[in-house]
Amino acid sequence: MDGYFPLETGRRRTLKAAIGCVGIGLHSGKRVSLTLRPAEAGAGIRFRRTDLGVEIPALYDHVVDTRLCTALGLAEAPEVRVGTVEHVMAALAGCGVDDAIIELDGPEVPILDGSAAPFVFLIDCTGLVAQAGLGLPEAIEVLRPVQVQDGEGPDAAWAMLEPTGGDRLEASLTIDFPGTAIGRQSLEARISPREFRAELAEARTFTLAEEVARLRAAGLAQGGSLANAVVVDGPLVLNPGGLRQADEFVRHKLLDVVGDLALAGAPIRGRFSGHRSGHALNNRLLRALFADPANWRAVPSFTLPQALPAAEYVATRQPAMAVA
Repeated sequence: MDGYFPLETGRRRTLKAAIGCVGIGLHSGKRVSLTLRPAEAGAGIRFRRTDLGVEIPALYDHVVDTRLCTALGLAEAPEVRVGTVEHVMAALAGCGVDDAIIELDGPEVPILDGSAAPFVFLIDCTGLVAQAGLGLPEAIEVLRPVQVQDGEGPDAAWAMLEPTGGDRLEASLTIDFPGTAIGRQSLEARISPREFRAELAEARTFTLAEEVARLRAAGLAQGGSLANAVVVDGPLVLNPGGLRQADEFVRHKLLDVVGDLALAGAPIRGRFSGHRSGHALNNRLLRALFADPANWRAVPSFTLPQALPAAEYVATRQPAMAVA
């Protein structure tokens, strides 16, 4: 069976119970309390600023900033935003969570160790439940190629979505940081809960040592440290424990892709390819995908028996099954 949670596939999944943590924001440096809460079937993923009493849907068209993170906001209230959403979004998508509320009392998701693994741990601690009712999970099937690009020539950064006919997101990414310990790295993955956990979840965010002062002068990376980011100085990795994987850098960038594409509002069926893609291009790619209805369609995220219409199929399903 492909996937980590043996839940029945015909129902939407949410968390069994609320669970939380406390940390600091990577860019704000502020202490933040975060709680993951269950949500009703069909609610999707939403961020709730408890200090402001406002909710922000976790959707691509609510992205208001992509400088070194993905930040969500409200067009009618520019002061309301939530930054660095990509790691918790990747964890929820990678673990197969359809509906959840992410509560926090500040402007940024805590960075924790710089990866998605702490959020996966929280999800594991509370467990998932398949929801009763007729709220069926959907997927976004890519119907034709969509590409966005930044720059010209062979070094241009680009990102693409293509149809595959498969039932999951397939992804490949290449990054290139010449003259550093990062170098050129490539990775391919088929994004299932099992593969997300094994290949991507533990990969940490990273930066170049010469960029740290510039970032802090711009008001960014105020909470950054060797405890929550890999820092590279030319050919050297400055973290005392070194890397978790030799290609941890491209693994983290692909983790970011999973989190950014989760803002589609449903799992994507198709193939993502990218070269030097980051948060800005990932968001532009989703906007380009949804700009034309001919590019995509919503489909059930599981395969129905051909002899049964959807309504009859749902009626035959067993009661919701919870898995710790």
